[in-house]
Amino acid sequence: MASLICTLQDHRDDVNGCAFSAKLLATCSGDKTLRVYSTGDFSELPFSPLSGHGYGVHCCCFSACGQFLASCSTDATTLVWSMVTGEIEAVMEHPGRSPVRTCAISPDSAHLLSGASDGTLALWDFPSKQLLRTGAVSDTTLVACSFSPCAQVFVTGSTYGDLRLWDLGLNQLHAEKNAHDLGVTCCTFAPDILSGGHAVQFRLASCGQDNHLKIWAINRFGSGAYKMQLLHTLTGQSAPVLSCAYSSDGQLLVSGSVDKTVTVYDAKNAVLLYTLNQHERYVTACCFSPTSPLIATGSMDKTVNIWRLEDGCSGHAGKSLPGESALTSSEGRTPAGRSKLLVTDWSEEDVSEWLAEEGLGGLVDKFRANNIDGTELLSLTKETLASELLVDGYSYEREAIDSWVNTKNRSSPMTNLPLLTTLLTPNHTLKMAIGRWKTSH
Repeated sequence: MASLICTLQDHRDDVNGCAFSAKLLATCSGDKTLRVYSTGDFSELPFSPLSGHGYGVHCCCFSACGQFLASCSTDATTLVWSMVTGEIEAVMEHPGRSPVRTCAISPDSAHLLSGASDGTLALWDFPSKQLLRTGAVSDTTLVACSFSPCAQVFVTGSTYGDLRLWDLGLNQLHAEKNAHDLGVTCCTFAPDILSGGHAVQFRLASCGQDNHLKIWAINRFGSGAYKMQLLHTLTGQSAPVLSCAYSSDGQLLVSGSVDKTVTVYDAKNAVLLYTLNQHERYVTACCFSPTSPLIATGSMDKTVNIWRLEDGCSGHAGKSLPGESALTSSEGRTPAGRSKLLVTDWSEEDVSEWLAEEGLGGLVDKFRANNIDGTELLSLTKETLASELLVDGYSYEREAIDSWVNTKNRSSPMTNLPLLTTLLTPNHTLKMAIGRWKTSH
């Protein structure tokens, strides 16, 4: 069951975007503002609304740790806001001064991408807020972008109807020319990385003016070549689909449409679970909370609805959202210590208990050795944890492992066992542990 638990009515114009962090919800609007709420009770933060853009705000997104919020606007800028003070940390002017329609921060918070109405895209170094390089797709408007979970490639979508895959050097790796008739409206990567044989696979969802929500497989082969394959076309909505988002475990997919509906799918099996009817106008934005079974949807009716998924609805494919695991264990019991906590508040012991309940007991010792608590757990999905931590189990300096891989070695430097993939994934846990040490010293 999915139930409406809250309606936010603070914006004075169309809601164009929304985004969750572990503890916050951000929304943006044609009224030139962003609003920020606590996910504990959905009360607005003291520094909200955020006013700094000169025109309507099209998109917003959080950095992985939730410390920063990025937003882009018709005023040709992308602003970065501190979620501690609400102050503007940086103003990033898009090359050519074209209206910026979409932006995304990479999962490792190393890069920020912005796409504009004139078809240009800009890749920024996020820590320094410096422009690294620019690219372009001719004769179109870029309206969608998303980084892969490994943060090494990204996809853009345009009003021309194409999906294009790029690397961080802005080299185009693949172009799906007619992905959506009449134009793409949104695209988003699933959070998990699938490995098998000689390829690494990502899943991508996209939606468009053709009334369709599509799920794609993007395969990266050992040769470095990429192949994109359409897996499913979902037709649960009767008008253009304007937004889509994956749950934090990749099991669910939500979309919003011009027909005023919100649809929730079992992403693995491409099965429609729910159609939610509450908005009075087009549903322009949607997102999942990473810490609890909540969905936020924004609309041209100027409201944001908060929905709670209940009765194990995310367990259709035998999985559950981390937030739901905090409420009910696999045996149907309610763990005494975690039942009233957000995942971000879990202790290292809570994480160990959850791993055991989810059939990942073999990771408990490794997690304890690395002092992983709930906040760090949220940076990775269960599938990614299982696949990445057990493939090798060691961390390396980037320069050293790059050199090793470039010599065409296909085995682990430490174990000599064959590597399933040479795709490098940042060690978020180690990065956060270093950050904790620096803060405490």
